Amino acid sequence: MPSKVEVRKVNDPAELEKVFAIRREVFVGEQNCPPELEWEFEDESTHFLATVDDEPAGASRWRKTDKGYKLERFAVLKKFRGAGVGQALVRTVLDDLPADADYVYLHAQVDAATLYARFGFEKVGEMFEEAGIQHYKMIKPSSVREKLKEELH
Repeated sequence: MPSKVEVRKVNDPAELEKVFAIRREVFVGEQNCPPELEWEFEDESTHFLATVDDEPAGASRWRKTDKGYKLERFAVLKKFRGAGVGQALVRTVLDDLPADADYVYLHAQVDAATLYARFGFEKVGEMFEEAGIQHYKMIKPSSVREKLKEELH
């Protein structure tokens, strides 16, 4: 069992290549996503690399959109799945968002929706297809809305 999962923000070209290699293997290789859909908004995104015992294991990013802050491209290499890498990525990405990030959302592959739900994300709308894979739009209610919900119950 892996002993040390670490996630760090990366912008060095060599580190970014590790991020892109993980995404290429998971999304293009395993999930047959069209490569032209995989490589967009790279320069405006904040990228993260997860390692297990210093070996590249997962990747993700966030970016500001016209709607709010979108979490994207969560990918964990097959040999590291189930080792807490996905949770570490979500936690680190959420912690990195600016303080004014009041609308945080993502498009979750159906199989990953329960992971995001553990961090307070809620499904909104119907299931939809993106890059040939079924997804749910999920939002993380802001702390203000969460407080209001608690007061109403």
